[in-house]
Amino acid sequence: MTDQQPIHFLWGMVPVFVMLLLWETTARLQLIPGGIFFPPFTAVMAEVGDMLFGGVLIPNFMYSLGRVVAGFISGSVCGIGMGILMGWNERANRWFSPIIGLLYPIPALGWLPVLMLWIGVNEMLPIAIIFICSFFPVLYNTLTGVRQVKPELINAARILGASDLFILQRVVVPLALPNIFTGLKLEAGMAWKVVIASEMVAIPTGIGALMMRAESLVRMDIILVCLMILSVMCLLFERFFAFLEFKTTGKWR
Repeated sequence: MTDQQPIHFLWGMVPVFVMLLLWETTARLQLIPGGIFFPPFTAVMAEVGDMLFGGVLIPNFMYSLGRVVAGFISGSVCGIGMGILMGWNERANRWFSPIIGLLYPIPALGWLPVLMLWIGVNEMLPIAIIFICSFFPVLYNTLTGVRQVKPELINAARILGASDLFILQRVVVPLALPNIFTGLKLEAGMAWKVVIASEMVAIPTGIGALMMRAESLVRMDIILVCLMILSVMCLLFERFFAFLEFKTTGKWR
């Protein structure tokens, strides 16, 4: 099975190569009106090199990456903690559920005007937006995972003399991990989408800000470079948590 994995990977890449070939051919033959707004794939990749050697791409990418990591980690950790608390403690669930239910439907970017007034236009603004984006979905997935643990397993552990803390650590949280990882995988990509949107609106640095400057200069090649980076990072983050889930739960699942 291992020997066949490279073959499967290559076959899976065929649609990507076909899409890139169609992109290049369509742009070169100018099959779409307004060729300046649809540069060839090779021209976009050439612009990647220019931006790398020009010292433009890496600093803006690192700004966006730092914001995503800070906001996503803090939001996910708080979401997992709150989800475990609400799933394990019925009193906490009754107290917090109405508040969470009222705040969760508000889109993360809907908080942008409020946070701009509360904390200003600074480095904390996109981090706070990503925190909100990550917190609520991870909380709900964690809460669902904890409450789906069969009561028979918890009662069996209690009969064997296990304390509540031991049951939570060794029974409930491990069985809730698949749901927790589902929330992490979903929001890992969403965090990148949110940071790009917040940078486009309010922040002068990062990939989103770079896209806005490119739009004002009618540089479609730079815009496509930024979109490609967004696509690749969303995929890498999702695959990272999928790999982490497999390493953590693959043997016993």
